[in-house]
Amino acid sequence: MDSISPKYQMQLIQEVEKVLWDTYSSYKNVRYYIEKWHTDEWYDDFNKNENFTIHNKESGEIDLPRTLHSMDGETLIKVAIDIGVETPDFIPSIPTFRNEIKADYPSASATFEKAFKQIEEHPDISIGLANSALESIVKEILKDERIQVQFKSTDTLYDLTIKLLKDFKLFPDAKLPSEIKTIGSSLLAINQSIEKLRSEKTNLHGKAKGDYVIEDSIYAYFIVNSVATVGLFLNSFYKKNYPPIEINDDESHDDYDLPF
Repeated sequence: MDSISPKYQMQLIQEVEKVLWDTYSSYKNVRYYIEKWHTDEWYDDFNKNENFTIHNKESGEIDLPRTLHSMDGETLIKVAIDIGVETPDFIPSIPTFRNEIKADYPSASATFEKAFKQIEEHPDISIGLANSALESIVKEILKDERIQVQFKSTDTLYDLTIKLLKDFKLFPDAKLPSEIKTIGSSLLAINQSIEKLRSEKTNLHGKAKGDYVIEDSIYAYFIVNSVATVGLFLNSFYKKNYPPIEINDDESHDDYDLPF
């Protein structure tokens, strides 16, 4: 993560600094927050390893810009995500996806926000929530009366994806051009993998001793970003083929017209 450009890091630090002051208001509270990210370990009587340095002004108050600049790229990204600063150069699909679903899919939006915030601390929970958010979006699309597909409340993400792709004419059957079959097969494989990870590699379903559970946040970053990418495509495809029905204002008042 330290490979991100210095220009981007400078911009990110400015945004993080602003949000920290807006959120915590005082030097004391900002220091408390920053200290929760700080780790140090003495390796002899005089020296210690720190993940970053907390700098102070002459007055003794935290020098926040200088402290943020001492952070490595990974820690800086983690802080940004934790306080809700968008990081489009790191996980590009997520900011767009969050804005897209906020109004049209409020339930999925709330679930995805929880997934986003759990990436670092609970990667397996984050993956499970991301799966649920995508599942919720597909169900909402399938509820459109113009889509002639029946689904059950117990259908999994994989089941729902098959039904949606069939309606979208993207299901990988023999009649489709190879390029379209590839798109359909890829979408189906991605959603099936997300579902399997949720079911088999997280604590959301009971686990026995020795069972593997995802604990590395890098997998959660990948899955959450994949969900955002797939969700954006499905929602865009849906809106293109089933555009919102506009209600004519004149027609909407016809029932209120009096016969005299």
